[in-house]
Amino acid sequence: MNVIVCIKQVPAKIKIEIDPKTSALASGGVDRAINPPDLYALEEGIRIKEKTKGKVTVLTVGPAKADESLKEAIGYGADDAVLLSDPAFEGSDTWATSLVLAKAIRKIGQFDLVLCGKQSIDGETGQVGPMLGEALGVPFVSLVNRIDELGQESIKMMRMSDEGHQLIEMTLPGVITVVKEINVPRIPSLRGLMAAKKAAITVWNARELGIDPATVGMAGSPTRVSRVFFPQRASQGEMLQGDPESQVEQLVERLRQTRAI
Repeated sequence: MNVIVCIKQVPAKIKIEIDPKTSALASGGVDRAINPPDLYALEEGIRIKEKTKGKVTVLTVGPAKADESLKEAIGYGADDAVLLSDPAFEGSDTWATSLVLAKAIRKIGQFDLVLCGKQSIDGETGQVGPMLGEALGVPFVSLVNRIDELGQESIKMMRMSDEGHQLIEMTLPGVITVVKEINVPRIPSLRGLMAAKKAAITVWNARELGIDPATVGMAGSPTRVSRVFFPQRASQGEMLQGDPESQVEQLVERLRQTRAI
């Protein structure tokens, strides 16, 4: 079974800085790592590979340094990795990113299942998975927390919902996003780390993918981030004086003044 896992490289530290001029993440000097939710997708892909004697190919869209995360994925157990990198891709929103990934998957050829994490920790939109399914024209299921049966033509799985859980059967090929409850990611083996160190990462640009630059990047993104900022938090407290009964009366009066009650 041929499995494709889509990952994203994100800032490795929790506290990030925003460039006040561009409203973009200040990426200079920031360590980056595989998006944590994507590690669950990667682990599930490797487990499927081990059960079916298949193959796992990892994709990411990003700058040249994103190959570090792809090599890390090989260290976990992926077989191949492809970096989709081109200045034309810079500034792509989720729609344009999904288009680039879909073009790459079609270039790879035959595939059975595409796995993604439910969302990235920097954007947190959860949109790339479903958009990718639409771009590829295949079925899509989100928030999968268990795979029960995997055949040549279909997959049975459980997904989380607001009401509980749903058992779903989906025809293949298809796209799913997974949640952290699906597994526990492994620690890379020594053999995997050695393979990662020697790995040669394939790089495809817009021309090689047959992508019109006008359809990706800022030019091809239907959404725009107008401003990114950290909210200013302000707090003000007041100590109520007197005995408990007096304090209660003062509190009720304050609440009336603010029309809270």
